Amino acid sequence: MSWKTAFRSFYYENADEPDDITLNPTTTALLVVDVQNTYMETSEDQTEAARWAPFVDRMNDTVIPNTATLISWARGAGIEVMFARIACETKDGRDRSLSQKKPGFNYLLLPKAQQDSQIVSALAPQGDEIVVTKTTDSALTGTNLRLMLHNIGIKDVIVAGIFTDQCISSTVRSLCDESFGVLVVHDACAAATTALHRRELEIINMIYCHVVSMTEVQTFLS
Repeated sequence: MSWKTAFRSFYYENADEPDDITLNPTTTALLVVDVQNTYMETSEDQTEAARWAPFVDRMNDTVIPNTATLISWARGAGIEVMFARIACETKDGRDRSLSQKKPGFNYLLLPKAQQDSQIVSALAPQGDEIVVTKTTDSALTGTNLRLMLHNIGIKDVIVAGIFTDQCISSTVRSLCDESFGVLVVHDACAAATTALHRRELEIINMIYCHVVSMTEVQTFLS
């Protein structure tokens, strides 16, 4: 199914197909969000490890390889490659936003120098590629990414990473509110479950972004 008709929610199920997308490499960025070591660690609790196994499998089998392909393609095309990661400046995490201090899954204490806060080695930034650190879901709200995108002259942002229903969604909404064109690469993203992933893509598609495949996005260059 084409990106023009896939992942339609109630709001857009009868809408006309969108216009073709054309990306100028000099005004386009690829933003990789939160693909960090901490999310690839296996719980010592066997029940919890089994619960998260489908997510880890999707990351290893699909998201990380596809994102690596996207990064390589972007570098070759002259597209700005950028990264966002969750990390705090302080050892005790006192600078974190409230969402990262609450108990449960979203409790994150990731001092910036720790190994588990680093981007996975398969997607490691190269040269002077920009990496922003955030203590918020949105990569714009908690960093100076917005300013840097404008300074570089970026108009369109391709987004990959995790989690589709959390930091990807928040970042995409912020980018849209700032009037960037946004593409989310569905086979270079993941949520904790496939159901959450697909549902969030339906929610944000055509309102805040266009949801496309890795193969499709590579055909959009002018």
